[in-house]
Amino acid sequence: MTSYDFNHDWTVGPQVSPFARLTQTTKPKQITLPHDALISEPRSADNPGKGAFFPSGGYAYNKTFDVPEEWRSKSVWLRFDGVYRDAMVFINDGFAAHQANGYAPFDVLASPFLVYGQSNSIRVEARTHDDSRWYAGAGIYRDVVLDVRELLHIVPGAIHVTTPDIDAERAVVEAVAPVANRTNETRTVRARLTIRDASGGVVASDDAPITIPAGGEAIVRLRAYVAVPNLWSVDDPYLYAAAIELREGDAVAFDEERVSLGIRALQLDPKRGLSINGESVKLRGACIHHDNGVLGTAVYADAELRKIRKLKEAGFNAIRSAHNIMSTAMLDACDEVGMLVMDEVYDVWTVQKSSFDSTISFAESWVKDIDAMVRRDRNHPSVILYSIGNEIPETGNRHGAGISRAMVDRIRALDPHRYTTNGVNGFVSVLDDVLKMMAMGVMGGGEDSAPSGGVNDVMASSADGMNQLNRSDLVTRRTEEAFATLDVAGLNYGDARYALDADLFPNRIIVGSETYPGRIATNWPLVLEHSHVLGDFTWVGWDYLGEVGIGRPRWEGEDLALEAEYPWLTAWTGDLDITGFRRPASFFREIVFGLRAEPYIAVRRPQNRHLRQLTGTWSWSDTVGSWAWDLEPGSPMTVEVYADGDEVELLLGDTSLGRQQAGVDAGYLARFDVAYAASDLTAVSYRDGVEAGRFTLHPAVGEPSLTVTPESQAARLATGSLIYVPIELTDTAGTLVTSVDRPVSIEISGPAELVGYGSARPDNVETYGQTRHTTFEGRLLAVLRPTGEGSVRIAASAEGLAPADATVAVTA
Repeated sequence: MTSYDFNHDWTVGPQVSPFARLTQTTKPKQITLPHDALISEPRSADNPGKGAFFPSGGYAYNKTFDVPEEWRSKSVWLRFDGVYRDAMVFINDGFAAHQANGYAPFDVLASPFLVYGQSNSIRVEARTHDDSRWYAGAGIYRDVVLDVRELLHIVPGAIHVTTPDIDAERAVVEAVAPVANRTNETRTVRARLTIRDASGGVVASDDAPITIPAGGEAIVRLRAYVAVPNLWSVDDPYLYAAAIELREGDAVAFDEERVSLGIRALQLDPKRGLSINGESVKLRGACIHHDNGVLGTAVYADAELRKIRKLKEAGFNAIRSAHNIMSTAMLDACDEVGMLVMDEVYDVWTVQKSSFDSTISFAESWVKDIDAMVRRDRNHPSVILYSIGNEIPETGNRHGAGISRAMVDRIRALDPHRYTTNGVNGFVSVLDDVLKMMAMGVMGGGEDSAPSGGVNDVMASSADGMNQLNRSDLVTRRTEEAFATLDVAGLNYGDARYALDADLFPNRIIVGSETYPGRIATNWPLVLEHSHVLGDFTWVGWDYLGEVGIGRPRWEGEDLALEAEYPWLTAWTGDLDITGFRRPASFFREIVFGLRAEPYIAVRRPQNRHLRQLTGTWSWSDTVGSWAWDLEPGSPMTVEVYADGDEVELLLGDTSLGRQQAGVDAGYLARFDVAYAASDLTAVSYRDGVEAGRFTLHPAVGEPSLTVTPESQAARLATGSLIYVPIELTDTAGTLVTSVDRPVSIEISGPAELVGYGSARPDNVETYGQTRHTTFEGRLLAVLRPTGEGSVRIAASAEGLAPADATVAVTA
């Protein structure tokens, strides 16, 4: 087998009818995949805020490629990791494939459509139209690979490698793969399994003959034994490589399929919870959407790896893909970094949430979608849970329980070695009864009292009330059968059931599949207290495009609608912002998790200090981790200190501003009223009267200057490679100046192109595709794609400031 990077030399333009093409004057744009066609479109207040005010759109991707004459005797496949959405694939104008699900990987057998010995064409059509509750993007936003195989070959993507029996002395490795014979004669070949360690050395192997009938398939099963195995875990994500190759006699292998292999054992029970390799693990989880901030939804290997590394550095050990099949690149990153995965397939089944969502194809495509997810992802050691949905109303009735059972049975048939769950929101599961009660005035008034923004508006208006409804007998009865189909009961905003279900359902194992970010100080002790609760997944770990402003500060007297008005762009509810930098909530969570001894200081934005902030279900306090303010001395400030010590002291310069209670009894939070002064602000945490840690914020000194600081001084010339370059306003000591923002222009020279440039500003009117952007809280992020070997220079300039630059070396 030979694989070719098929990401280059594409064009994209609006999708129009064949008749409209006769008069089409718009010239298609030359692009390199992956590509989000929607992120560069103009936003408008007339478009839905859930999609970040981007328009609907239809796009056509075109490419020509040479097909050698010798491919006539080969099997040629195109492998798409994801096209959003309703992809239509045409090869030489012949219809080759349709893929409804915008997140599912799919393979297209190209051979029947090819013309050999000359240039061929491919067209991929994609579209988006009010089909998601978040920004979904559009186009071929993940990688495409061209595989050229012999007519006798391993079926693409169908290899399954498991480790069913592990102990300290050896690990049993079983590999199964279907082999297809598209020739006209029955063939006998040898299949060989090879296991290599991280250094590339062969540590185990097995081989056997296999006969495949003409025009048919046969399953090869091989078994090898790895002595004294290195086990994969969150703390030590050791990876082997497994490969099955086919050969005839002593000839060189003519086909091969490779996967990474993590040897690890999973166990699950209500007394010990989740165990990995015999050790109990609590899931410190983050829900994440699939976009990559300034890149839109375009998926690059380096973008996914950076995201997972930063989430792990922030204290998370697990992620939940909300609410879609994850990219291959992200799964590879999770394997490499040591991040556990809840792999989710759907946001809807048969009950609509958006006008043109995937309910319209669910009945016909769910088996295909489940197969695509599980067949690809079952070889990733990071994947421990498959989630079949998110807040599905059907989970509250017997017919929905039947759908759940069918989906879970399909998953178990494909992969019996991982567990199943579903993010069930009890409130949503009994929504039909809730609406009836609201209409009768039982829940908040008469028939006109229901919030206009839908289910999320109701959830946002009364989090405590919804939690109590979640523990009601009505929810207990209506969800029992759906939960019984699963290995793990996923509870969205249902922490009130943790203790209750231990009594009602002693064999039920629970995971907090989605929780309010501000409840972690309450939820995490519950997770630790109850062995049957596996962990907590906050909404969300990383800010995302769409569902605009659901985490914004809410002020008394304001319109409390769930979503903000244009020009809001992001949800503003992540522990990390869309550029990957940590917000105050992230440090609070790290302290609650018990992973940070030092306290943390967050300062209320002075311009909003006089306003009364209302508690928002997905919001955090209106704070910044900065003491670099352009204020008159003595200006009143509110300072929050997060600490797990039982007491915390705040110092302004050498002057103590007093001590307050902190730690678990105070919700890990102490507040101080401070008169501003341009001196160091230091928090000291004490435990039993002894200092346990300290943290200092510095004021800004002098005028700000530009700094350009690439996250790495070297980059690879490879598929998926990116260069990340933070551009900041700093003082003479390197302190980030958050109180003054400036438009900054950048210029790129050398073998790289700019693929994204912008800030984390949640209400941004600027686009991410220009070379000029305004800082937010003193920071911008430029993202470049290497295009060749050599030195890349990134130069930044702003009015009134000295220019700054940096270089990055790109090598093969």
